[in-house]
Amino acid sequence: MKRDNKLIIYILMLIITLLWGYAWVLMKDALTYMGPFTFSAFRFGTGAATLLLVVWIMNIGLPPRRYWKHLIVIGLLQTSAVFLLVMYALEFVDAGQSSVLLYSMPMWSSLLAVQFLGEKINPAKLTGLIVGIIGLFTIVGWDMWVGQPLEVIFGQLLIIIAAIAWAISNIYYRRNVSGLSQLQVSAMQMFFGTIGITLAALIAEWGEPIVFNATSIYHVLFTGVLASALAFTVWFFIISKIDMVTATISTLLVPIFGLTFSSLLLGEQLTVGILTGSALIIAGIVIATVAKER
Repeated sequence: MKRDNKLIIYILMLIITLLWGYAWVLMKDALTYMGPFTFSAFRFGTGAATLLLVVWIMNIGLPPRRYWKHLIVIGLLQTSAVFLLVMYALEFVDAGQSSVLLYSMPMWSSLLAVQFLGEKINPAKLTGLIVGIIGLFTIVGWDMWVGQPLEVIFGQLLIIIAAIAWAISNIYYRRNVSGLSQLQVSAMQMFFGTIGITLAALIAEWGEPIVFNATSIYHVLFTGVLASALAFTVWFFIISKIDMVTATISTLLVPIFGLTFSSLLLGEQLTVGILTGSALIIAGIVIATVAKER
């Protein structure tokens, strides 16, 4: 890949990780205005509507029907499963810690890429993955030792499952629909994913109060248009252009931004366990990536 093209991809990575990092603060604060599933339905409904409008204006058209079953799977994994689990877990887990746990996704993507994409793993890369996994258990384990409530531990486990679901969707995308337009993929998977989230919201949160004001509308619009429609389209573009490990390493910036924004805007405490675990996860992914490039 040419140097100029690499620079563009790195800039795009920085933009989407900033958007996703800040979005964690809004996702947490949105729970004061509506239920977690209801907010997700509004967020991704807005994102899907935005992308479908862009597809229509640009006259791109919908993808061939033979791809729809794959897009449904990606939508259910990346949009429905990930954000139903994450938004529910945010009722028990701090936004900063949640972002660290979800963005353990690169570890799971790397492991799955070895099995399903044929990417080879060497001792240094394996070491990096092990260090990252130790960091993950450090975040969860230290909290357990100091007497965290069971619901917090349950929330942490839900976010880890969400990270694995996202990793699976990355591999599934590369194997089945990477040849499609990124706008088509992002629009259709988000549309199908929104259907799953909306059904969950209707079943679990029907009749619960919803507060619409300037703040809650801002939360929906920012996370729906920028952190979902724009960011996930860019994400599909990135993982279609470069290898999975290099692409996913960029997302480790999100916990850094998420923890920073959560500390500054929500007053969440950066504990020793969170900081140590975060450092280990980042070190593990860096080790794995540097080893691959060499």
